[in-house]
Amino acid sequence: MSAWSPSMTTGGPSFGNQTIRMVMHSSIAGSHARITLSNRFSDTPLTVGAVDIAVQAHGGAEVPGSSRTVTFGNASSATIPAGAQLISDVIPISVDTGENLLVSLYLPTTTGVSTWHSDAFDTTYLASGDHTGDNSAAGFTTTTTSWYYLAGLDLVSHTARGAVVAFGDSITDGYHSSTGTYQRWPDDLARRLAAEPGPQRLSVVDAGIGGNRVLTDVPNLWQGISALKRFSHDALGQPGVKDVILFEGINDIGNNAGPSNTPLTAQDLIDGYKALINEAHAAGVTIIGATLMPDEGNGYYSPAAEAIRQTVNDWIRTSGALDGYIDFDLAMRSPTDPHALNPSYDSGDHIHPNDAGMQAMANAVNLQLLRY
Repeated sequence: MSAWSPSMTTGGPSFGNQTIRMVMHSSIAGSHARITLSNRFSDTPLTVGAVDIAVQAHGGAEVPGSSRTVTFGNASSATIPAGAQLISDVIPISVDTGENLLVSLYLPTTTGVSTWHSDAFDTTYLASGDHTGDNSAAGFTTTTTSWYYLAGLDLVSHTARGAVVAFGDSITDGYHSSTGTYQRWPDDLARRLAAEPGPQRLSVVDAGIGGNRVLTDVPNLWQGISALKRFSHDALGQPGVKDVILFEGINDIGNNAGPSNTPLTAQDLIDGYKALINEAHAAGVTIIGATLMPDEGNGYYSPAAEAIRQTVNDWIRTSGALDGYIDFDLAMRSPTDPHALNPSYDSGDHIHPNDAGMQAMANAVNLQLLRY
């Protein structure tokens, strides 16, 4: 069962003789962990010298005694071909819902462009040399806010029946949420699910990428290939996926980015949604749409763009093509101006919610839409 899995892109920095220590925030409790390392968006093989996993104590420090060596085919080192990913052997470690694990990845040779997730909104710790076995964070003298090569945590859960994938752009990725506090709306949704009566029955995976579009690739490589290209891997490829919440399209509208460099129409975006719906249904996965939120005051806004947003939202609400919808537009709009975000939820750029707004989004999800 997928418990945590960021979507990866190309364009990350090169490393060499360095250890990268990254945080994974598990959405469910479980044991018998496996991690996935991804070299999918790199053009050279990746040599992995050593990998360690442990429970986070605080910052980059591990809980003493919790450290486990991660192996791949019973070997502590591995080489991942360009364009490939590698799943570890089973790791004898247990994790609670909402608990953090630290993964330390030693890269002994120069990597070239890395496969990464640029906007982690969490702290990653860097050290020179091999520090995978260190309990303390003393050797980790530099920090970043990205994840590198680390693409998944799978657990055996005794209660969860499936995973729900939140598939979207920077709003889903957590842009302007507080770093290291796990207040993206998918994190808030996971906490709602965990607080429901009885055992937790769904994990939540955040498949958001800042700047991502439905129909076209983004010129900035770290903002990812289009939703149409990545949906099969990032959403339908998650172990145990049952539901996808599709919340993407505002970057297509704001950039007037139609197919083949043409101006965008509402029908273009609707056709893109239909393709994703068909793909999900062919895989036996429920797909729930989410209406696009207002953005008046942001540079994306114009009367023409607003007309497309309104048409697309009407289709999401009324077409019946989706297995249900979440009305983020209604939940997040200003009570005095339906074209603008509620000021109480506005991070300040008039398009991305603050932490309170992220919680309001999670609260707007009708849990009965999800397949328990």
